Amino acid sequence: MLYVTAFITGLFGSFHCAGMCGPIAFALPGIRNHGTRFYIGRLINNAGRIFTYALLGLISGTFGLGLKLAGIQQGLSIAAGLIIITTVILNQSRFRLVSFNPLKMFSSKWVQGLFGSKSIFALFVIGLLNGLLPCGFVYIALIAASATQGIPEGALFMIFFGLGTLPFMYIVGISGQFLTGNLRNKLNRLSPYLALLIGGLFILRGLNMGIPYLSPKLNNGLPQTEICR
Repeated sequence: MLYVTAFITGLFGSFHCAGMCGPIAFALPGIRNHGTRFYIGRLINNAGRIFTYALLGLISGTFGLGLKLAGIQQGLSIAAGLIIITTVILNQSRFRLVSFNPLKMFSSKWVQGLFGSKSIFALFVIGLLNGLLPCGFVYIALIAASATQGIPEGALFMIFFGLGTLPFMYIVGISGQFLTGNLRNKLNRLSPYLALLIGGLFILRGLNMGIPYLSPKLNNGLPQTEICR
């Protein structure tokens, strides 16, 4: 259930995030070459971005595991849900956590050299850097990944999130254009509601109600000690 949520979050979040990453997709090398190498290169670029998400998920999962071992995993899940919901409420007029020009991050000569390169490796590295761009939906996904309270689980959550962003971001990369503005705006309006749903799911999960998949029974993360009589 968590990984399905991660994928759907990435799928809907990609329409919002394309506004930030779109200029980078347009600037990728090889835009005039629409052969097999061009399409593979765009896929490799997205793979680099998802790889960065996975590494960030490892960090978030490690943090969550530490809190789980401290016996506060239920509180972490509830706190994650509350943070997500609060974030949406504070940004309800514009679902945007950060005002940022993505091209400023790519202004160094070394990075500009990557954009001038025709190698597949350069496209992968650009994708790695792209994954570090500040993005409201990535932050929400990382908060949710920490609530999985496991290192591989956190990484998997972010991988599924990245896979959710892949279809639309890949289309943007190969077409050099967005969806029509009207359709994109309609999809963007769904983003806050999706984030509220995710926050609610994590609060429900932390309530330990014994509902399979939605609110399973959680132990306190501490080893059980048997008392000999």
